[in-house]
Amino acid sequence: MTYLLLNILFTLTAIVTGFWLYPKRLRKIASMALVPLLLATAIFDNLIVGFGIVAYDPSKICGLFIGFVPVEDFCYSIAAVWLVPAIWRAALNRKYQF
Repeated sequence: MTYLLLNILFTLTAIVTGFWLYPKRLRKIASMALVPLLLATAIFDNLIVGFGIVAYDPSKICGLFIGFVPVEDFCYSIAAVWLVPAIWRAALNRKYQF
């Protein structure tokens, strides 16, 4: 399985979960939060890949890059914007707190 296929499955699940748990007004906020997070991902992931801290198996990536970073890496940021707040919101709405 390639990173792109795995990331698309995970990212779509995160987006569907976010849409399911977010009210409409929070969907717009989440979409706006995506822009600075993708920008930060582009900057800092290029640094860590460029300096050799992180490397990718060439046989598992699609070959499209933004700088040094394969496009698959940006799926994590997209998923984080939709999934983390959705899980947080669901946890806060539980009857029994942790």
